Amino acid sequence: MNAIQLIECPRDAMQGWKNWIPTEKKIDYLNTLLQVGFDVLDFGSFVSAKAIPQLADTKQVLAGLNMTSTKLLAIIANTRGAEEAVQFDEISYLGFPFSISETFQKLNTNSTIQESLLRVEEIQNLCIRHGKKLVIYISMGFGNPYGDLYNAEVATSWVRQLHALDIEIFALSDTVGLSSPNNITPLFTSLISEYPRLQFGAHFHSTPDTASEKIQAALDAGCKRFDAAIGGIGGCPMAQDELVGNLATERLLDVLTTNNLAPRFNVQAFDEARAMVPSVFI
Repeated sequence: MNAIQLIECPRDAMQGWKNWIPTEKKIDYLNTLLQVGFDVLDFGSFVSAKAIPQLADTKQVLAGLNMTSTKLLAIIANTRGAEEAVQFDEISYLGFPFSISETFQKLNTNSTIQESLLRVEEIQNLCIRHGKKLVIYISMGFGNPYGDLYNAEVATSWVRQLHALDIEIFALSDTVGLSSPNNITPLFTSLISEYPRLQFGAHFHSTPDTASEKIQAALDAGCKRFDAAIGGIGGCPMAQDELVGNLATERLLDVLTTNNLAPRFNVQAFDEARAMVPSVFI
């Protein structure tokens, strides 16, 4: 495993894309990504087709994948979705978006934060029974556009409550691009210091001009797990009309190289995946 864990997120790139991406095209793209050498591929979701129509074919896509050492992660938003996802041996991780903004949690998962806490407990029990790991995305983890109360202690207190359920992996998520080194460094530093045995990842949505400083701030604070998507495509369609894209994998790799942390990749497969992007995201 790389010292830095890299999670490639085609699911996050695809979910808000307006034009339908044919199932076979998704399969070809994901199979190429599986050859690159990422630690994890966030490949699809078991959520309502009405909410995210682009990913309604996740089960068909999964059936067409050629597994490698890269592990698969699927997003779920409720217990029903988790019950589906845990049935597939190919899936190692389930990801649940836990917003610490009450407004956004209702928009994103149609539940309050307290209701979501109960869902997480149910989903965690399912994961334990089926040998999966649950990844909690601390959504709106660096602020929110709705005026809901936010400070670092709000984020930290929810991590404490969720850790009490034996959750071990948290992705601190900048859903609408509100993070900066001024809030990234102290939050990661505080949590990593308090919970050195847990994994705290960075799931940043960012404009290209601020991406590098966000990555560097997280690295400086001890973060070793990063989500990104080739081309910086994507964002959360439930958050606002104008999507703020994902971290570009290319930018992440540049910063890691500067820090002498470049991963060992199949460069040919990575270049092939990049070349496919214009034909996938039309």
